[in-house]
Amino acid sequence: MSAQSRSAPAARADDGSRAPLRAAGAPVAKVIPLTRTRAVRGTFDYRLPRSGAESDDDPRIGIGSILRVPFGGRSAFGVVIDLAGHSELPPDRLAEPDAVLGSSIPAELVSLAAWMATEYCSTPARALGLVLPPGTLEGVRARRALVAELTEPGAGALTDAAARLTDGQRGLLERLQASGPRVAAELGTAALRRLESRGLVRLSHRERPRRPQDHAVGSVSAVSPALTGDQHAALQPILRALEGAERPPETFLLQGVTGSGKTEVYLQAVAATLAAGRSAIVLVPEIALTPQVLGRFQARFGDVVAVLHSALSVGERHDEWQRLRRGQARVCVGPRSAVFAPVVDLGLVIVDEEHESSYKHEGDPRYDARHVARERARAAGAVLVAGSATPRPESVVTGRRLRLPERIDGGAMPAVEVLDMRGRHHPLHPETRLALADLRRAGGKAIVMLNRRGWSNFLCCRSCGRVWVCPNCEVALVLHRGRTARSASGPARADPEGAAGLSGLIACHHCGHREPVPSRCGSCGSVSVARHGAGTERIEHELRDALGGDDFPIFRLDADSSGLEQRAATLQRFEQARSGALVGTQMVAKGHDFPDVALGVVLDADQTLRFPDFRAEERTFALVTQLAGRAGRGGDGGRVLVQTLAPDARPLEFARHHDSDGFLADELRRRRALGYPPFASLIRVVCSAEEEPLARRTAQAIADGLEAFDGAVLGPAPLFRLRGRARSQLVIKAADRAGAIAAVGRAVDRVGPGAARVGASVSVDVDPQ
Repeated sequence: MSAQSRSAPAARADDGSRAPLRAAGAPVAKVIPLTRTRAVRGTFDYRLPRSGAESDDDPRIGIGSILRVPFGGRSAFGVVIDLAGHSELPPDRLAEPDAVLGSSIPAELVSLAAWMATEYCSTPARALGLVLPPGTLEGVRARRALVAELTEPGAGALTDAAARLTDGQRGLLERLQASGPRVAAELGTAALRRLESRGLVRLSHRERPRRPQDHAVGSVSAVSPALTGDQHAALQPILRALEGAERPPETFLLQGVTGSGKTEVYLQAVAATLAAGRSAIVLVPEIALTPQVLGRFQARFGDVVAVLHSALSVGERHDEWQRLRRGQARVCVGPRSAVFAPVVDLGLVIVDEEHESSYKHEGDPRYDARHVARERARAAGAVLVAGSATPRPESVVTGRRLRLPERIDGGAMPAVEVLDMRGRHHPLHPETRLALADLRRAGGKAIVMLNRRGWSNFLCCRSCGRVWVCPNCEVALVLHRGRTARSASGPARADPEGAAGLSGLIACHHCGHREPVPSRCGSCGSVSVARHGAGTERIEHELRDALGGDDFPIFRLDADSSGLEQRAATLQRFEQARSGALVGTQMVAKGHDFPDVALGVVLDADQTLRFPDFRAEERTFALVTQLAGRAGRGGDGGRVLVQTLAPDARPLEFARHHDSDGFLADELRRRRALGYPPFASLIRVVCSAEEEPLARRTAQAIADGLEAFDGAVLGPAPLFRLRGRARSQLVIKAADRAGAIAAVGRAVDRVGPGAARVGASVSVDVDPQ
């Protein structure tokens, strides 16, 4: 396609000056406009002036350049994906870009975005949106400041008794001598200007990067400890691959029990990568884990480590991204979006806790960072290392397994006891309450996990049976008390028998709708409003009432914790406490290393088994095993209590014996028989509209439009309403992954634009979680 001609104003260079656009010898740029609609497909041609001898300092246009272009009667941003010598239209019919932005996307990330658009049945524009330099479209630029530094005459003046210096001037020079260059405003610009006039100080404007705030958890050492025999044996194949002995580089699965020292293997692999002059990306599953992992890597490698995640300000992300792009930082640590870090010469990609479903992105394209990491490593000739104590069956069959079968301290794995909750109504089993009371008397620490936040699962009227549901989504509203009933650190109030009279709110965990807790039923007028189930808020309250005090503080960590800073502070306080309990959702089971935790408790352990998902048993096994791994790291083995309504469930039996290999072998046999991943691929297509018939018709049209391929189409089937829209879904199950993706992509491209015109939307989820 070609963009129609219109006059082109001069471009604005990165420093804000006016400069003409120049192309490096190519008169036509192939541009993808950054639009969200599926109806806009393919590239658009734009005419570029040829380079001239006077253009050496002009911004250059190449693959990955970000332009502002005339498009559809308005101005839009676009990304150059190719430079060509000709177009289907004559040059006088092509429009010129309005401006070129200072930042650009590395060519390898442009290629990665093109692969993602195809692999996840999305559009190139949406995929390119994921790899854009942070803040580029918002106009964020480098922060600059006036910086003062000591000159050679200034240093001499400090030792020259004849130098005419006031006490204040001498103090300024001494501070510059001790600290090196400093921001002038911190010392007094006027005084520094007078010293500059005498040649004693040099003032200059320099870039001043915005560095993320340090939220380190725990103390870390910069010294590399001696490796155990198992660690050494696991590291050697990785080092050989990094040296180039394997072509193409091998993919490794580092399977080690919790506390076996996987992180030290990662650190030494990164050290070898840096020694070879290459860069590394380290992925973690949660932002809450980033401070702990980042602290260990920064202690070992210093300022060459950068961090990227969504909790940073846009300015911080911009500057960290630029540090990586320039090669000033060569190790990037972060959650799934860090897989797009613009590192120079990628040599190693690490995916820690690779079993975690949080590596799956919810937006379009619905990428899986583990799969993207594999593709990025392949394209860069880099080594991929995925690690977990409870790896996915998919990873077991695709990576070379390296083993860490024992904890580095030589301690035994904690004893796991399964507690039968059938017939019990209190959220804590008597054995659990006794164990926590004993722990308090002994002055120990516990982690209590319930993978459900809030106070109660739902409210209902005892008289007519009404359940309070979200007006936008067909799900029950969850009772929360913490936001209004107490502060994050204040005491909890006594819990009345029923929900009536409770302060707080009831909220939807899907769309965010919230409303006050009802005092009476709106259907029958009854004041008998009951709460059902328990979440982390209530468990925190129960423990605080029964055990809490200055000698045994209770901490809570879940998605209701406001921000990374508060979560890191909670973990820091728990680590520093002499005793206490940490209550939370599954994030308390993810990668934390607290050597003095003696007791782990899993509440409602079979909760995930009740989901209609073939991964339900895998998730249950991983959740229990990971929480169990937080206990007993101090060498005494520890104890883990697992409360469940299904004490004989298969994953709980394997978790009780810490038998990851047995579970994986059994799970692979089951999946092979049923044709589930890794022996087949799944693709889910969800169609939504305000009215259910339109959503269903759109899904049926896509099903009818699927061309023949080696697989099956299940549905359309209804889904619960979400954010006010009815939904209908298809599930495609196929042995030929590429063929199924191509077939779904063609069908969606045919149906999607027409569906959008009548108010229906289509989303595709390859490898749904």
